[in-house]
Amino acid sequence: MITLPGTGWRTAAGLRRIVASLRADGGDVRVVGGAVRDTLLGLPVTDIDLATPLLPQEVTQRLEAADIKVIPTGIAHGTVTAIASGEHYEITTLRRDVETDGRRATIAFAGDWREDAARRDFTINALYCDPDSGRVDDWFGGIADLEAGCIRFIGDAVTRIAEDHLRILRFYRFAARFGRGDLEPVSHAAVIAARQSLKSLSRERVADELLKILSLADPRPIVAQMASDGIFEVILPELAPDFAAALDRLLANEAASGVAPAPLRRLSALLPADAAMADQVASRLRFSTRQRKHLAALAAHRGTTEMPVRQFAYAVGLETARDVRLLVGDTASASTAIRTLENWAVPVLPVKGRDVIMHGVSAGPDVARILKSVEKAWVEEDFPDRPRALELVDQMIGRSSD
Repeated sequence: MITLPGTGWRTAAGLRRIVASLRADGGDVRVVGGAVRDTLLGLPVTDIDLATPLLPQEVTQRLEAADIKVIPTGIAHGTVTAIASGEHYEITTLRRDVETDGRRATIAFAGDWREDAARRDFTINALYCDPDSGRVDDWFGGIADLEAGCIRFIGDAVTRIAEDHLRILRFYRFAARFGRGDLEPVSHAAVIAARQSLKSLSRERVADELLKILSLADPRPIVAQMASDGIFEVILPELAPDFAAALDRLLANEAASGVAPAPLRRLSALLPADAAMADQVASRLRFSTRQRKHLAALAAHRGTTEMPVRQFAYAVGLETARDVRLLVGDTASASTAIRTLENWAVPVLPVKGRDVIMHGVSAGPDVARILKSVEKAWVEEDFPDRPRALELVDQMIGRSSD
């Protein structure tokens, strides 16, 4: 029998209040999934999910009687969120699948822990822990797979994938995070065979999972595997032929510059430098307007390398300038660009049209034309202060008079 160590999250005041409330009068509750898995691996635990045989209504009643706030976040599927001592905990009633279509499931509440575990995706995610004793229940060999770095579907892989097609992408993400060595052959063959079913998923779900993969510390091996397996032919047919070299360069520049991973920047590395195509991808994946504009801007400006980086940032924005330099530069130039932009804000031209008028120019189109010339010279001089900008106003008025 495996027992979790006495980690801090097990003794947290909020969790103890919830456990005491749900275990009173013969009730039960256990910690499930990621918190158990990550504790066994010695990783930080950020989210704690709980499972209970109690029905959602009884869970709510018990918690509210203990003065714990309850939010019905997924009440139709048996999930509520409890807020205790400032911490959030998702609590879900044990379930079994009644019907699935690859996108959503019709569920029924159950009272059997093993039956609830059997409907989960991978063995390493079907670990249940008694919050008091720390005892871990493992019905499908999840601990052994965790130790071996093996990502394996519970039971029949084809059936698990047919229940939810997103598990194809989750397989690759979990293999990248927790796997070691070759992919488990039965599970691997099943995801390849089912890859066309990804077309039935909502674009939002595909985008969310793809960006999670690209957020990993080093997604290159799994991205290469996905490309080899034909996954991108289904979800990202625009994949650039040279994506591997572009991703190599980007990750080297991120590491050399000390820049945190950004999934949208990494997605840009997978695509050709084509703004229209980038916008098409962003639209299909249902990105926000801001994300769409940023992805298109990266594609549009990836060929812009000759302009000094502050001038470039003034023209296209700090975020775009930074990401373009990371995408296309070598490690030395990218690092220099990042240092140059660090703690630097895009300045505002310190003179306005009234300054031109006060220097004797009549209001009208000449003011705008002179101001544009002043701005061009001001940018080329690396954004000097107002006294110098006023000198530039005089110079441009003089040239206009000449």
